[in-house]
Amino acid sequence: MASTDLLTTPTTRRLEGKVALITGGSSGIGECSARIFVQHGAKVVIADIQDELGHTVVEALGKSNSIYVHCDVTNEDHVKDAVDKAISTYGKLDIMFNNAGVIDPGKPRILDNLKSDFERVFAVNVTGVFLGMKHAARVMVPARSGCILSTSSLCSGRAGAASHAYTASKHAILGLTKNLAVELGQFGIRVNCFSPYGVATPFGKTCLGVDNDEEFENFLNSFANLKGVTLRTEDVANAALYLAGEEAKYVSGQNLFIDGALGNVCSPFKMV
Repeated sequence: MASTDLLTTPTTRRLEGKVALITGGSSGIGECSARIFVQHGAKVVIADIQDELGHTVVEALGKSNSIYVHCDVTNEDHVKDAVDKAISTYGKLDIMFNNAGVIDPGKPRILDNLKSDFERVFAVNVTGVFLGMKHAARVMVPARSGCILSTSSLCSGRAGAASHAYTASKHAILGLTKNLAVELGQFGIRVNCFSPYGVATPFGKTCLGVDNDEEFENFLNSFANLKGVTLRTEDVANAALYLAGEEAKYVSGQNLFIDGALGNVCSPFKMV
């Protein structure tokens, strides 16, 4: 093939025939990832507690490409049922994407932090990821293949940018990822996470207390290391697409930072 022919070759459908389950798939990074996964040939199970939004996403993606399952990731029965629904509907599960997450009120002083807030963050961000990993492994180990992804955060490698609970929970996701990658490698299953800088999702804007994307992005860009470009949900979803696809077939146990090298910067980055 001539080099010029490469420019006119249609984009490869990188997840053709794959089945993915995405927790927190009704909005933000999860919704964007679902859309991109479907564009690349995957069937997608949207698992979330935002029922109305979830059904709206399915309508947009097409009922032949996706289904919605109500799933509170802190409830093991819900997570088990979501995985079982993927199997009963599509016959298999190739990609488990643990994306659901919460954050607690930003209180820099540990003395001001509440045990109840800490436990709630860990219930969703850590126990929820653990349950997703567990029940994905339940069906992937017999198949001797699969990919498990989880959304971590810049906070998995940088201190002082968010609450104690959120920061600790994102470190825990990395620990689970590395441990499980070691366990499941013998079955041909890859386990990775990725750690983005802030993106203008409903979750992100709520955390910062702003109403519109532009205000959020301008604020985050003022701290960013990589100038002239703004991180958006599509960028994070494309990283998930890479990790889920064959291009990353020998990548496991990794934490992919999508932060424009901000995690390498030594200047103070204080929680707001």
